Amino acid sequence: MKADYTIEKLRNVGIIGHSGSGKTTLTESLLNFSGATDRMGRVEDGNTISDFDPEEKKRQISLQASVAPVFYNGYKINLVDLPGYFDFVGETMQGMRAVDIAMIVLSATSGIEVGTEKAWKYTEKIKLPRAFYINKMDRENANFDKVLAALKDRFGMPVVAVQYPIGKEADFSGVINVVSGRARIWDETTKTLNEGEVPSEYTERMEELRENLMESVAQTNEELLEKYLGGEKLTQEEVYDALIKGCVSGDIAPVMCGSATTQIGMTTLLEDIIEAFPSPEYAIAQKARDLSNDEEIFVNLTHEKPFSAIVFKTIADPFVGKISLFRTITGEAKGEMNVYNPNREKNEKVANFFFLKGKNQTPAERIIAGDIGAVAKLAVTKTGDTLCDPAFKVQYDAINFPEPVMSLTVMPKAKGDEDKISSSLTRLMEEDPTFRVERDPESAEVIMSGQGETHLEVLASRLKTKFGAEVELTEPMIPYRETIKGKSDVQGKHKKQSGGHGQYGDVKIRFERRPDDENEMEFVDEVVGGAVPRNYIPAVEKGLRENLREGVLAGYPVIKLRATLYDGSFHPVDSSEMAFKVAASLAYKKGLEEAQPILLEPIMKLEVSVPDEFMGDIIGDINKKRGRVLGMEPGDGMQMVVAEIPMAEIQRYSSDLKSMTQARGEFRTEFVRYEEVPAGEVSKIVEKAKKMREAKEK
Repeated sequence: MKADYTIEKLRNVGIIGHSGSGKTTLTESLLNFSGATDRMGRVEDGNTISDFDPEEKKRQISLQASVAPVFYNGYKINLVDLPGYFDFVGETMQGMRAVDIAMIVLSATSGIEVGTEKAWKYTEKIKLPRAFYINKMDRENANFDKVLAALKDRFGMPVVAVQYPIGKEADFSGVINVVSGRARIWDETTKTLNEGEVPSEYTERMEELRENLMESVAQTNEELLEKYLGGEKLTQEEVYDALIKGCVSGDIAPVMCGSATTQIGMTTLLEDIIEAFPSPEYAIAQKARDLSNDEEIFVNLTHEKPFSAIVFKTIADPFVGKISLFRTITGEAKGEMNVYNPNREKNEKVANFFFLKGKNQTPAERIIAGDIGAVAKLAVTKTGDTLCDPAFKVQYDAINFPEPVMSLTVMPKAKGDEDKISSSLTRLMEEDPTFRVERDPESAEVIMSGQGETHLEVLASRLKTKFGAEVELTEPMIPYRETIKGKSDVQGKHKKQSGGHGQYGDVKIRFERRPDDENEMEFVDEVVGGAVPRNYIPAVEKGLRENLREGVLAGYPVIKLRATLYDGSFHPVDSSEMAFKVAASLAYKKGLEEAQPILLEPIMKLEVSVPDEFMGDIIGDINKKRGRVLGMEPGDGMQMVVAEIPMAEIQRYSSDLKSMTQARGEFRTEFVRYEEVPAGEVSKIVEKAKKMREAKEK
């Protein structure tokens, strides 16, 4: 495809909002209405352009960011359909990096939901212009005025209506453009929106909305304000120009409306995307590092400089290989190019650029500044990396993805699948930067961590559908520890005669808890008079340290131990390092059993941010989970609860918090220390550990 449009005729729109508000249907409607597709797919039928992943079809929700370009009146509009489900926030963050405005979709029946608030909050954080689209105007109980009032109340003065519905619910039949005063009314016979007069019953409301709009746009510019206060009328061009600039500065969030299902309002929506949404020329300059002098710079989207781009998403396709989606920041991508990746400090050869429409590829002659394109089979490049012309070495800010909040163990369902699972997980990590995989050196478990239970379940399903590797997910082992509360004084004697040289090692050791409570074992040598020869003492220490891997209660590693070697005996012929190691091992087992062994559990620091109304539930739940609330502090319109809580109680806290706070809460944890397990829990943990050992031995 030849890019015969210019940067001025590009629009990049992120479609974001609460799950179920109709984002994918809206994308599908705009594609079909503009002629990009010859039929309109349905989420329920699994045949939409943007939800092409098998998991998306199965679950009927968007799980990844997907790009769908629309051509309308000589303009190219890149629609980026983003997931509304909170476990897939990483995909939303990737998509937001490629667009110039976020269009937050709401349902006219449900109004503001958690996803609406989160979308607004995130766009505020990254200073991305935003607009609202009130969808489902044809549904029962749809109420534009009520939703508009709620938006103004929640988000303040910047929210202004640029469109207004004609009729509502089953009688929804058109949209009025507040700026131009034009009405577009649905003709049931021709199935088109025709331009007509504004129905008389809407005249008064239109005057009111137009006045609100004029007041808001006038405040973006001193000249306009002077003109407005002087009683002069603002021209359409002035209003649209001010709308664009107001969007860019965050002073205005235009509100539009329609019905994606019936396609009523698609004409006015496309017109306002072109008229009122910023082109890439207005995009916030990209923060970057100039590698020639290591200085921070800000780069505007322009043709005038050599090529540079940011890779905002990676798709791991088992057939095509790795596909990298990028946004050109400067210059253009075309033909065969040698580019530099400063993140990996490597050169990449790139060729055969293409545009994506869902999963469908269209070859691209060039991808101009501001546009979104893709390239396959890059060797080292990952999501968030910069690609640039070697003559223009810059490195753009990477995307700051959230840390994982939930972990599950990956167990292969079929023996011999371990290698296949390992390589497949690596490819999924390339695709999803919010997903981590690591092997626990203690338990040898492969642990995958992500943004929640649904996120990890989807990734496990993708292992099967994409790579043919079937797995089971279970809770990871808690890294319990053992130590002692009392003291013991024991002898470990190893004596063996079996023809020729025998084996002889004899040690006397005192065991006690380290007084400084440090985790590492403290070995104290108090041997006098050569009772244990100097050359065998390291073997005694080594024998003890090797045994620390397994305690006497449940087989967990032992910490906070002090072992004092104070006496022993040796044989001039039969003693050896090995004999003293065995003697130390015997002393260790006997000594720990006699010194009141106890079980320790990891305690986590938990920080939970929630709106005020959920504080009681959160604190009650922490107490129920054997936690201790340390304090509370307000911040950013939320309350933060700080607590300490056993790790065993919060393995699925991500799901618990979602259900308690309607997904409004956020949390993070970090390990602080080990504490003794309550007596009532010990027998359960010991029994479980015994069963696991027996299962391994089988």
